[in-house]
Amino acid sequence: MGANELSMQLWRERELLEMLLFKLEEQELLLLAGRTRWLQHATREIETVLERLREASMSRVVEADLVAGEWGAPEGSGIRSLIAKAPTDAWRGVLSDHLRVMTQLTGEIASMRDSNSQQLRAVLRATQETLASLGDDAGEYTTRGDRATSDSARIVDTQI
Repeated sequence: MGANELSMQLWRERELLEMLLFKLEEQELLLLAGRTRWLQHATREIETVLERLREASMSRVVEADLVAGEWGAPEGSGIRSLIAKAPTDAWRGVLSDHLRVMTQLTGEIASMRDSNSQQLRAVLRATQETLASLGDDAGEYTTRGDRATSDSARIVDTQI
């Protein structure tokens, strides 16, 4: 029974890894389209999936320890160790498939994360350069929306 539960847990993790990759791709599309307004929502969704993935990972560790006990593997054995100790070719195949797919997904996730991180840094740099090019008096307007002069009332107080 423990091996079945472990396999089901690995399926859940695979689904969450796929969801994480999807959310990272959404974030990439927003960045490429210049739709930075929605980045906070994409980031929150990524964080939600990561939290669910952490919880699933903890559940997998518990299930793996139970299977390790049943199969005579040391406590804390990873999937590779369980594959080596699997009592049948069928279980070796099932666990090997999970490991292969999860390894592939984590590689894709790492690549997408790195790409998005570079794009986010570029967006930040461009924003900072734009703000710097506006000068010291950028954003100083009267309550009517006219450009502020030194003697008019300003919405933004530059003395702060």
